[in-house]
Amino acid sequence: MGQQGAGKLYFAGVDIGSNAAKSVILADDQIIGQAIVPTKADVENSGKTALKAALESAGISEEELSYTVATGYGRISASYADEVITEITCHAKGAHYFFPNARAIIDIGGQDSKAIKLDSYGNVVDFVMNDKCAAGTGKFLEVIARALEVSIDDLSLKTLAGDYACPINSTCAIFAESEVISLLASGEKEENIAKGLHYAVAKRVSSMFSRIGSNDGDRVFTGGVAKNAGLRSALEEVLGTSLLVSPVDPQLNGAIGAAILARSNKLEELEN
Repeated sequence: MGQQGAGKLYFAGVDIGSNAAKSVILADDQIIGQAIVPTKADVENSGKTALKAALESAGISEEELSYTVATGYGRISASYADEVITEITCHAKGAHYFFPNARAIIDIGGQDSKAIKLDSYGNVVDFVMNDKCAAGTGKFLEVIARALEVSIDDLSLKTLAGDYACPINSTCAIFAESEVISLLASGEKEENIAKGLHYAVAKRVSSMFSRIGSNDGDRVFTGGVAKNAGLRSALEEVLGTSLLVSPVDPQLNGAIGAAILARSNKLEELEN
């Protein structure tokens, strides 16, 4: 057995997203290993790489795993997993793990965004997903950051320094990029453009969020974009509510949920 000790059961969650593959290892309902790696052309190998790195972080071998659940857009390629589960379900369980009072999630990844409504057990009640265009996603922000010739982190900092949110009318990433270039040419400050872009994304997401209906409880912001302080601030203002972000990297939320489901499904199997 690995260094964590004999007699323990270990569970893995692997979330293969469009930009990154994430993996988490659980033991006794505690996170003991984690990893995030870029998703490459070989999607299956990207998931395997993330899992291997998480196992190394936990100090155990793959043979010691009791159950593995894969999720994310590349989950079907995860032949090494015992089960595949949709990312909606996994994100719900991941948010509930840190915030038992969570009743709604905003998840923004590289290629899609989701609004998920939960019950008190972390089960999905309703959800809305945007996966048809870049608007309201990390890709939208990447395109605009490139147009401004700054990093995503700098884009966030510029937003916080903006005097006002410069109106951005285009929700299409390509048209918004052209709009940004025109605003720069007219002398508009980068900080105000950045602030306007984040508010444009926030309004797009809030429209989606309103479709799942309001309820009591905590609102949780997950996904890699949750690390963007500028967008979080814009979302909180547009939604009129505070957003909680997990104490570990919010990009791991789906993998955490997958690991939790691996644990619960395996224990249920053992009990029966």
